[in-house]
Amino acid sequence: MTESTAPERDYRDTLFLPKTEFPMRAGLPKAEPEWIKRWDALGLYEKLRADAKGRDPFILHDGPPYANGHIHLGTALNKIIKDIIVRSHQMQGFDASYLPGWDCHGLPIEWKVEEEFRSKNRPKDSVPPAEFRAACRAYAEHWVGVQKAEFRALGIEGEWDNPYLTMAFESEAMIVSEFLDMAMKGGLVRGAKPIMWSPVERTALAEAEVEYHDRKVPVVWVKFFVTSAAPMEDFPDPVDFMESDPSVVIWTTTPWTIPANQAVSFNPEIKYGLYEVESVISEEELGFAPYVKSGETLIVADALAQTVMDSAKVKTFRKVGAVDPTWLTLDHPLAELDPFFQHPIPMLAGEHVTDDAGTGFVHTAPAHGEDDFEVWVASGHTTQQIRQIVDPDGRYTDEVPEPLRGLDIIVTSGKKRGEAGKANNEVIRLLAESGNLLARGVTTIRDAHSWRSKAPVIRRATPQWFIAMDKPAHGGKTLRELALKGIADTEFFPPTGRNRLQAMVEGRPDWLISRQRNWGVPITLFVNAKGEPHTAALSKEQADKLNANIKAAIEKTGVDGWFATPDADFFEGTGVSPEGWEKVTDVLDVWFDSGTTHAFALRKRGIIDNATGQADVYMEGSDQHRGWFQSSLLESCATRGMAPYKKVVTHGFIVDADGKKMSKSIGNTIEPQQVQKDYGIEILRIWTASADYMEDLRISDEIIKGTVETYRKLRNTLRYLLGALDGYTAQEAVDAASMPGLERFMLHRLADLDAQIRAAYASFDFKRVMTLLINFVNVELSAVYFDVRKDSLYCDPSFATASGWDAATAQWGNRRRAARTVMAATLERMLAWLAPVMPFTTDEAFGESHLKGAAPSVHLLQFPATPEGWLAPQLAARWEKIFAVRRVVTGALEVERREKRIGASLEAAPKVIIADKALIDAFEGESAADIFITSGAELVLAAEGPSGAFTLPDAPGIWVVPEKATGIKCRRSWKYFDPATADPAFPDITPRDALAVKAWDKVAG
Repeated sequence: MTESTAPERDYRDTLFLPKTEFPMRAGLPKAEPEWIKRWDALGLYEKLRADAKGRDPFILHDGPPYANGHIHLGTALNKIIKDIIVRSHQMQGFDASYLPGWDCHGLPIEWKVEEEFRSKNRPKDSVPPAEFRAACRAYAEHWVGVQKAEFRALGIEGEWDNPYLTMAFESEAMIVSEFLDMAMKGGLVRGAKPIMWSPVERTALAEAEVEYHDRKVPVVWVKFFVTSAAPMEDFPDPVDFMESDPSVVIWTTTPWTIPANQAVSFNPEIKYGLYEVESVISEEELGFAPYVKSGETLIVADALAQTVMDSAKVKTFRKVGAVDPTWLTLDHPLAELDPFFQHPIPMLAGEHVTDDAGTGFVHTAPAHGEDDFEVWVASGHTTQQIRQIVDPDGRYTDEVPEPLRGLDIIVTSGKKRGEAGKANNEVIRLLAESGNLLARGVTTIRDAHSWRSKAPVIRRATPQWFIAMDKPAHGGKTLRELALKGIADTEFFPPTGRNRLQAMVEGRPDWLISRQRNWGVPITLFVNAKGEPHTAALSKEQADKLNANIKAAIEKTGVDGWFATPDADFFEGTGVSPEGWEKVTDVLDVWFDSGTTHAFALRKRGIIDNATGQADVYMEGSDQHRGWFQSSLLESCATRGMAPYKKVVTHGFIVDADGKKMSKSIGNTIEPQQVQKDYGIEILRIWTASADYMEDLRISDEIIKGTVETYRKLRNTLRYLLGALDGYTAQEAVDAASMPGLERFMLHRLADLDAQIRAAYASFDFKRVMTLLINFVNVELSAVYFDVRKDSLYCDPSFATASGWDAATAQWGNRRRAARTVMAATLERMLAWLAPVMPFTTDEAFGESHLKGAAPSVHLLQFPATPEGWLAPQLAARWEKIFAVRRVVTGALEVERREKRIGASLEAAPKVIIADKALIDAFEGESAADIFITSGAELVLAAEGPSGAFTLPDAPGIWVVPEKATGIKCRRSWKYFDPATADPAFPDITPRDALAVKAWDKVAG
């Protein structure tokens, strides 16, 4: 017998290796802008709307960002979350439209425009109001265009060509309409309550427009000389009491309010005493002379006497007797300065006074403190009696005598803007000269600052317009009652949002809605000589006609229509003379603007059903519980008696890796534009979806790099599926019932995942979606299914070679068909499930897949339905047993590879000893060797394994003896086999490989 000299055949061409045009490297920074151009050219958003026509609507109402400056990471995060919500609901069978919008009025824009005019040597007061408003409109228009392009670059799909703008004429008219509707229902009140006032910005501020910061302030203890008293238990004769020249001592951190003092408050529950100073610390000991003198008598709370005396540098003192402050009358501490201050100072009882700190008395200036105002009015005094001695610039008015006249409380311009002005120091100096300064010092308080100018604000009583919280106005219900019911009827994500919003609404004061600015929607009211607005003073018929005229003017020329139209034109046809009516020139709080967006962005456009009038979701940052969520709730309840939303979703704020707030001064900021340039926006979207965005989100270069690795894993998984499905068509698919067990298990996992992913998207839990998918990719696809079925995909007969298959070939070929059918189902679902998060990559992969003929874009698909029968819990339980055994075998083979006793796992034929028969029974009908990716395997039932066998501590009852495979190595599949079983025509490959090669050769010719 002669040895064959025929050359060995190269079987590489007969393998069915993955093949795809989908590149491994994404090149996202360059590719993403091109995809946006393709979507725009395709008219993708319009196609989405046409495709979804007739489905149940899902409306996420876009809270309007402010049209001022470039977007930052926080605004990018916000828009990405919204986009994922909208896309995921669209793909779950809803008609999920997205209308972006912008907030265009208000101080930030006005402030910037003022600066622009000042740079041209044109102070604001020299600019005609119409020109100034036009400049504001142009400024906002510019930034709307800039932000629109930046948001679009994030992959956000929406109605970008027709967004809503609060400054659009139709929007401004609708804001006016909502305001007048609310006023006609009786929800409007006017008052001169102390409100937060920004001298820097010359306007009132609402709570939502301030932030709190620590600042150092002077603190003074001031004596108010007692001018009269009534009999008291310890002082039955008032003359004896007065002979000691007693003074009531107050403590304040706002010395500048002393000139506005009109009373001193006390608490009847506090015990007070008259204390005589016996001795003071000497000037030699202190280094300065104390203000207090021996022999002075001071009235303070007993609990605070020691603290007050220590502050005044008193060495020894004694209590003379108990004092009832009720009937005391005092002198103003600056009474000797000028007749302006020579008025009696009454004692007012108030629960706000405590003996926790200070003196037990509260200096009361009703123009400059909420508690002061309340106790003043409660004592029977009127608001007309309140002294208002501070002008809009935060300076003392001309009625205040020299040397205080014109002094500023806060510096309003220049490099020292926001610092303390001259008022505090001058008041302290005058108190010292008058002999009524007891002590002084410096302390740190946490006080309100404007979040725009960052300058401190003051409390100042001015006539303002409010929406009443506790006045029955809508169906007999108060706004507070309606708002609390609206909160109770709303679903919150996370649930803690309900408690936060509820607490704010329960404790909030009336809504201050007037602002003394130029750029905003005007408070379109006429007021008569009695101070009554036309909505209350006129008949309904007259007011309705006047309101219609007002709205018509605004619709025609926007906010200028109110200021430029002669008053008489508004009254035309009302039967009311314009004489005696004054036009209000204040503008509305911008929160009222944004609170009405549901009216003009959704109802006016017919986007939502006016029968229910609610959007499905409002989604913004958690700071909007005090902002947009609340203003929208209050406005909607005031006009419609119900919340404007069904669900409220909130996201946290972005911090660095150490949990620190992002700050340019610290240098820890990351801009979305830079992320796009370096990595691609897809990375930012995956980071957003993978984090628990309802809490604060950490980001850093390292975190981003970790997200890049996640992206690569997901992309490579899609790439592998695309390559494995090269040439796949629907004709190749096989029915689930005829599939091998592993494939049926994978279908079960897809069905199980589908239910979980839909539920996670529905509850806005994107982190859950990403965790499910990443675990599925890493654990079940890459580590198990792809690994186990790689041999079948590469080496089993292909469906393309099916012509004339015999039974044996068909048996192997159908296994490959089943695997490819499962992979096709997996790819279809992976693309759909990931599309809301990774719109660029999934559309790119979709275009390379067998699915591309189904739609012009992956985004026009829906989440595939789960066929009945895929879910198979019993089958899953069986495969969990198989995988438990496989894990131990894999561990044993890892040791063999590490010790270099084998190379690939196909060199092994392990013996697996199993104590639990149920585990062995689970393998019935399955090839253990295929599952282990070995050339052979033997399962043995035994109570104990041999000494030295491999085990895992957490898998008792399973032992592995990793024996080497026998036979020869197949030159096609690399499996070891018995050469006696080979097809004589193909002695160097397994019988299965021989069948595949024959089928290949038959087709190849």
